[in-house]
Amino acid sequence: MTTPSYPPKPSPGDRAAVISPSSGLPGLLPLPYELGLERLRKEYGLEPVEYPATRKMGSTPQERADDIHSAFADPTIKAVISSIGGDDQITVLPLLDRGLIRANPKPFFGYSDNTNLLAYLWNAGIVGYHGGSVMCELGRPGAMDPLTAESLQAALFTSGPYELRAADRFGEVNRPWEDPAAFESEPPTEPGDGWTWHRPDRVVEGRSWGGNLEILSWLLMADREISRDPSVYDGHVLFLETSEEMPRASDVFWILRSMGERGLLQRFPALLMARPKAWSFEQPNDADARARYVREQHEAVLRAVDIYAPNMLVVLDVDFGHTDPQIVIPYGGTIRVNGPARRITVTY
Repeated sequence: MTTPSYPPKPSPGDRAAVISPSSGLPGLLPLPYELGLERLRKEYGLEPVEYPATRKMGSTPQERADDIHSAFADPTIKAVISSIGGDDQITVLPLLDRGLIRANPKPFFGYSDNTNLLAYLWNAGIVGYHGGSVMCELGRPGAMDPLTAESLQAALFTSGPYELRAADRFGEVNRPWEDPAAFESEPPTEPGDGWTWHRPDRVVEGRSWGGNLEILSWLLMADREISRDPSVYDGHVLFLETSEEMPRASDVFWILRSMGERGLLQRFPALLMARPKAWSFEQPNDADARARYVREQHEAVLRAVDIYAPNMLVVLDVDFGHTDPQIVIPYGGTIRVNGPARRITVTY
């Protein structure tokens, strides 16, 4: 396995590809998308470049693969940013030209279903960036959360260590993106309660691997982009998050159990688990139900870890998942988890 290398960073004024490797939701819900493009220009100084499938609902896997190839092959494009996630990017992977992408390394930003492409880039020897989609983070109503904006700025333009901070406040209750009134003010937030540490008696430093737990389970079932030799992940820092689909605690445990039975889970000396999203339009949980969902997921994660990796350092509720704010995590980059000091530092 080749250790992933950091691709060159863009500079203000550069062109950035905006692609939809999963869903063409920008064509269906333009309000957050157009807002995200505006912020990309005005607040980050990048010129977004769209591709044929970026706003196309129902685009084929080949059309999306073509956009990925075009974005990476174009020497004037200095970064590639996903519009949003989806649920079928796994069908795009077999159509990608690994040689073309490896020969044209660029920072790619995305999460959720984009775990597919992040894992693909990891295997191509390229560090990716988990987070920072156009519609969700850049297109946040009212204003970007300062923690998100700072992290994305650092990940886009700087190289070196960046210390993560726990969010003082967080949000997970959304407003409908088709309603213009939803963009007149910032979304509701509530007090955050920090990170929870388990077995914080050591310092772990290693390259990162992981992403969205549901997508990783699909990759495992399809036997794609996850090595059959689990030793390649020895010493890495595992980071995981769950989506707005809100998988049951039992499903979370079963996926982690399967990773353990494969000999995978126990290869990681540390796990960062994102704050789980506990509300969706399909499941508009009240405060008690949300708290119960989070507690049950925590219990499921710790149960699996106790069985398969009883010495693993675990940090719960780190803000890099589907809740707001969102900190960008380098995928394949270095993460230092300092248990005694209760500090997490990533290298962008």
